[in-house]
Amino acid sequence: MSSTAAPPAATHVDQWLSGFDRALTEGDIAAAAELFGEECHWRDLVAFTWNIATIEGRDGVCDLLGHTLSRVRPSGWRATEEPTSADGVTEAWIAFETAVGRGSGHLRLIDGKAWTLLTALDELKGYEENAGVNRPKGVEHGALAERRSWLEERQAEAEELGCGVQPYVVIIGGGQGGIALGARLRQLHVPTIIVERNARPGDSWRKRYKSLCLHDPVWYDHLPYIKFPANWPVFSPKDKIADWLEMYTRVMELDYWGSTTATSARYDDAAGEWIVEVEREGADVTLRPKQLVFATGMSGRPHVPAFPGMDVFKGDQHHSSQHPGPDAYRGKRAVVIGSNNSAHDICAALWEHGADVTMVQRSSTHVVRSETLMEVALGGLYSEQAVADGMTTEKADMTFASLPYRIMAGLQVPVYDEIRERDADFYARLEAAGFQHDWGEDGSGLFMKYLRRASGYYIDVGASELVARGDIKLQPGQVVRLTEDAVVLEDGTELPADLVVYATGYESMNGSVADLISQDVADRVGKVWGLGSGTTKDPGPWEGEQRNMWKPTQQEGLWFHGGNLHQSRHYSLYLALQLKARMEGLDTPVYALQEVHHTR
Repeated sequence: MSSTAAPPAATHVDQWLSGFDRALTEGDIAAAAELFGEECHWRDLVAFTWNIATIEGRDGVCDLLGHTLSRVRPSGWRATEEPTSADGVTEAWIAFETAVGRGSGHLRLIDGKAWTLLTALDELKGYEENAGVNRPKGVEHGALAERRSWLEERQAEAEELGCGVQPYVVIIGGGQGGIALGARLRQLHVPTIIVERNARPGDSWRKRYKSLCLHDPVWYDHLPYIKFPANWPVFSPKDKIADWLEMYTRVMELDYWGSTTATSARYDDAAGEWIVEVEREGADVTLRPKQLVFATGMSGRPHVPAFPGMDVFKGDQHHSSQHPGPDAYRGKRAVVIGSNNSAHDICAALWEHGADVTMVQRSSTHVVRSETLMEVALGGLYSEQAVADGMTTEKADMTFASLPYRIMAGLQVPVYDEIRERDADFYARLEAAGFQHDWGEDGSGLFMKYLRRASGYYIDVGASELVARGDIKLQPGQVVRLTEDAVVLEDGTELPADLVVYATGYESMNGSVADLISQDVADRVGKVWGLGSGTTKDPGPWEGEQRNMWKPTQQEGLWFHGGNLHQSRHYSLYLALQLKARMEGLDTPVYALQEVHHTR
């Protein structure tokens, strides 16, 4: 009888996992650390740390294990797919268990040593979601006196929550972020109320300018549990997204309080709970959740600059978030201040409807054509071809998550080098028109700009061609004041205007905390978003993870959730598991609670 030898990749992975399992079981932290290369990165999503944290180097491995190993008691390390090798790197998808949960992750080996390790908590033992073989029956068969239907049970539950029964979690913000997290918590039986000032789920999309579409492709944008159907457009129009969110909220049976405004919140230290005052359809209601989540996107209040003369300008002026669309401005002179995504979208729509449009570019912007971005940067994970090749949304998300932010920038540089070469003519025409373009301070392009500062880029879906042709006029410079009918730049240039749109971005999410709770709590939590890369609008020191997102903060019981649809989908699981564990009274000591270096 002949036998086939295990492929070298599988052998190397099995040896590493068995060695790691043995070292951890024996409590030999030094031996475990020796299995990592001198340059190494271990990213943990809740499984070991009850945090979202990345440690670097063998000393980091020793520190993490020294603080967590006796409590976590990991075991059962194994590969879940056939490992692969390419360009000197061996990769494997892995699974493991801890004392309280089951996890999965990813491993990269170089010369038999771990270069990157991802460990992620998938579920809590004894608190699994009611899915698959555990799905609810929906009805109790038999003849039961005074039986209540599903609808009656659901209505009674919804009426009681927030009145006779207090929610364990209150989510401020009912956009896609709050809805995705609410769905995760619902499946984990965590009583949750989503508070949204708009009347209906999706209204935050419905009320935006009519030309708004997602710039990310559909494969990148699924919500948890229910994917978009196969005939859904590649780029989702805002009103389709709005309707989808409304449908999703009903189907997932979320307790969604529309037409409700949170007016104040404070933490009761003695009771270990929040006192959240809301106005619901004209009535004042007090909620007392143990956990409070801000799900207002990745940004807070709209940033509206204070230019002299704004009070005397006789035309229309508003922030891009309040822009009603182009219809009323046919034949009018429009000045859009800003040169990122919203600015380009609004300029293009105004031009399409016959306005005379000028874009004021105050600083350089990174632009990448949508088609090229999809093919070069996203195609391997989020595309129809990726689906045909067997890539699932969940596996694509984990692939992204397996790349620690420290090395991600270096891996992105060659991607944008290829984009630069492929679309050289496009960039030459843009720059010939006077557009100030950049590739990020280290050449790492759009995604790192997004992670670091959430601004400074445009995914081109047509407006750049208008800029290159001069149909959208381009004016570099800084605005110094407004007059009754013009925008004045620092070099004295006057731009006649009937409309001024401030496409000037948003403030940090902790501004929303200051508004609802207090400036003291906002400062205690610190800046939200960014990596500490030391680049523009992302001051150091290095954080290693997104500041304050999806993880514990310096304020007990206060959390932040959001990001793009991909991040909201993926990280909602880990935030939900952290909240569920606390509700059930599990011990959740946080390793490496984030320090606060910046308050704004």
